[in-house]
Amino acid sequence: MAWQPDNLFRLYTRVSRSLVRTEADEVTYPAHIILRYRLERALIAGDLALRELPGAWNEGMQRLLGTAPPDDRLGCLQDIHWYDGAFGYFPTYTLGAMAAAQLFDAAGRRIPGLPDAIRRGEFKPLVGWLAENVHARASYLSTRELLIAATGRALDPAVFKAHLKLRYLP
Repeated sequence: MAWQPDNLFRLYTRVSRSLVRTEADEVTYPAHIILRYRLERALIAGDLALRELPGAWNEGMQRLLGTAPPDDRLGCLQDIHWYDGAFGYFPTYTLGAMAAAQLFDAAGRRIPGLPDAIRRGEFKPLVGWLAENVHARASYLSTRELLIAATGRALDPAVFKAHLKLRYLP
């Protein structure tokens, strides 16, 4: 029962609030990124003192996800990025998810029967499309240029939104 396709699909497409970014589902993950980005900007601009970060974190989690962590370990200290000096890095996670959704959308429009092939475990058509449209160009095109070349448009949040709706609101 646990490994049946319907059960795996239900588990994979479950949306629930998580205090920890790395455990968040695909729908709520961007809220984690938005919070971190807002707090980083405030810290860098001098609008938020470091000692105020835990409280600002808890308020932001409550506002964006309706929950707050019981302690800083599950709150503002859960990631290594800030104390590792990697400011400005968090948005790349959501930008990558958006780009992936857009690339998959483009591949699906250009490869007849792609979803059925994937259901059968046949990934060769997708891998071939990626090799031709992404891998072969990625070392000499900017991300924007690559997305335009592969999908016909620059990064478009509407594609990510449509992806989430299709997957989670059948």
